Amino acid sequence: MATLAISKKRQREGTEHSSESRSSKEEDTLFSSSALADSDYDSTDSESSQFSGLSEDDSEEESETYSDTEHTPEEFQNQPSDIKINEYEYDSSDEEATISLVCMVVGYKEYCGKHSNALPQTGDELDHLIEQSENPDYWRTVKDPQTGQNIVLSREDCAVIQRIKSGKYADKDVNAFNIDWPSSFESEVEIHPLSNRPEDKRSFIPSKWERLKVGKMVHSMKMGWMKTPSQRKKELEEKNDEDDHYYDLWSNEDENDRSRLKMHIPAPKITLPGHAESYNPPPEYLFSKEERSKWQETDKEDRRQDFVPHKYSSMRAIPAFKNFMNERFARCLDLYLCPRQQKMRMNVNPEDLIPKLPQPKDLQPFLQLRLSHDSMTVECSVVYTGHKDLVRKISLDPLGQWMVSGSDDKTVKFWELHTGRCMKTLVLDDKVKSVAWCPNANISLVAVAVGNHVILVNPGLGDKLIVTKTDELLAESSPPEQEKGLVTTWSEYTSDSQEFTESNLRLKVTHSKSVSQISWHAKGDYFAATLSGAGNQSVIIHQLSKRRSQCPFSKPKGLVQCTLFHPNKPFLFVATQRYIRVYNLLKQELSRKLQANCKWISSMAIHPGGDNVITGSYDCRLHWFDMDLSTKPYQTLKHQKKAIRSVDIHKKYPLFASTSDDGSVVVCHGMVYNDLMQNPLIVPVKVLRGHVTTNGLNAIDCVFHPNQPWLLTSGADSTIRLFS
Repeated sequence: MATLAISKKRQREGTEHSSESRSSKEEDTLFSSSALADSDYDSTDSESSQFSGLSEDDSEEESETYSDTEHTPEEFQNQPSDIKINEYEYDSSDEEATISLVCMVVGYKEYCGKHSNALPQTGDELDHLIEQSENPDYWRTVKDPQTGQNIVLSREDCAVIQRIKSGKYADKDVNAFNIDWPSSFESEVEIHPLSNRPEDKRSFIPSKWERLKVGKMVHSMKMGWMKTPSQRKKELEEKNDEDDHYYDLWSNEDENDRSRLKMHIPAPKITLPGHAESYNPPPEYLFSKEERSKWQETDKEDRRQDFVPHKYSSMRAIPAFKNFMNERFARCLDLYLCPRQQKMRMNVNPEDLIPKLPQPKDLQPFLQLRLSHDSMTVECSVVYTGHKDLVRKISLDPLGQWMVSGSDDKTVKFWELHTGRCMKTLVLDDKVKSVAWCPNANISLVAVAVGNHVILVNPGLGDKLIVTKTDELLAESSPPEQEKGLVTTWSEYTSDSQEFTESNLRLKVTHSKSVSQISWHAKGDYFAATLSGAGNQSVIIHQLSKRRSQCPFSKPKGLVQCTLFHPNKPFLFVATQRYIRVYNLLKQELSRKLQANCKWISSMAIHPGGDNVITGSYDCRLHWFDMDLSTKPYQTLKHQKKAIRSVDIHKKYPLFASTSDDGSVVVCHGMVYNDLMQNPLIVPVKVLRGHVTTNGLNAIDCVFHPNQPWLLTSGADSTIRLFS
């Protein structure tokens, strides 16, 4: 464009093209190009032309020259046809880029020279903040990177930008979706098909290669080589997770250990010294000779102070503390050996922790208390006195009319239960450890454990027919032939002996060790004797009808405390110090092993149903076992403060009791339901007191009445009490 303007000017001036003037032509070209670029850059100047060598008329003629559609210079169009024009001589295609660049540079320099403040100054962030708050058009103001000016976009520009951002055409009139494309297929049915080529053979015959390929794919899927996209995606995620993981130095530790390291709990501070640790303590803190000697005799753990206060006249007289290193070392041990744990405190209503107990009227019948006039002792229904030493064991007959008691005064007494009258007294050679009345109501027989012997006594009380029948049964049972190696020896008292007529002694079974406890089978033909310190012969089962004895165990099972027979099934319960073993006598195998959470079992009782067992221990605990539920205690009761001596369960009522050396007899309600989904209900109902503590012992034994809700207890004060 600049070249056409220059050639027009030279034509009017009548200059000729020559090689000498070509250099001046290029200079004029650069000059005019810079002027043209300057006029294009600054459109806000005056209407006068910015070109240095052209007038307004020339500019109008130049605009007419540009109106030609062929963009051909006018001087070339007016040339005669016989003149040949070299089109490559005036080709400015290679010069336009250079000329336009030079013009822009020259024009920019001239523009900057005339307008020193042409480019706007860029402000800092504070200026931008002020402009953002004051300029309402700030949100649509953009900066031109070439000129550095701020340009305010119009609404049309904003609409175009929004359409471009939303993925639409910039021109809202353009709709590229409503184009009528020519349809290749029409709905009209044509006569001739598009292709009349016959079908290939592969279109109706299964491909062999496809079958092989599908077989390979199936095999790959079976072997796990070919996987679905979801499986590949999952494996890729797992691989990425493994790549992102770093080596954990404490990876073998538990989460609790790591959480402990995260939670920093500061160590407790040392208590500040008091007046006694001063170098000049008050006189009341100083020890006297008696206090000093008493302090030295006391153990270090029981001392109230770890030092003896001293008084010095001044701080210069204070010697070096000899236990300084010991105290520092103990402090270090406390810091890293004593664990510190942060516990979450729960806001719980105390009333919600108390179990919902049934009403007392729903638990009746149970024992009631009657206080004496001085309100210090408990009145009992009947008090049985006559023994001179502690009463170890008591037992009732199956009908609940008679009671037998054995004491350390070497006597066995038979009592009438309702009146408290002593009906008969048997004097034996040694202390009576245990007595047991036969549970069979058709037999009147009592087993008494005295030293190494078990003596069977016919008390002669009650129905005379039963007494006579008992003697006949004992006479019919012929003694077996004595063999070597037997664990026991059976002997019979003759009818003309004094023991037979006066003491009513019938049979005597001699053992190798002293007998500590006797228990009868429900049918009355078998009874078990527990020996103390006899090893594998700690439990011996005797058969009364055949006068035979057998030792069921070949190896010792520990220190046996007591044995009981199952009320209905052929099971034998053997209680050692910490375990209760249940043996099946028919199969001769161990059926179950119950684990008591105590140190030493003292006594045991079985529920009439046979599925629940209670045990008392010397460490003040009573355990209730539900054998259908677990081999561990279902519930543990700690109502008594000293050793529990005896426990018993009522045969008809849901009651059980325990006696302790602290003088208390705790009676509890223990309901066992027929529904296996419902757990037993255990509720303490009464605490009975009446015995006097003698030589550290109080209540020794307790027995429930077989028919009534009555409880009989024997104590170390040589009395027997009936609570009804």
